[in-house]
Amino acid sequence: MFGLENATGIDGALLVVGVVLVEAIILYVGYGILERIFGPAIVDALSGK
Repeated sequence: MFGLENATGIDGALLVVGVVLVEAIILYVGYGILERIFGPAIVDALSGK
């Protein structure tokens, strides 16, 4: 997806680790926002309120 298959050596390893870290942070924040927006409604729907 990012063209990281050609990354080699220490620089390539650091690039891959950095990209994975940024992706994890984005997913963590994104899912946190979704949980904050939709979480109470889903809990209410499942609990029958």
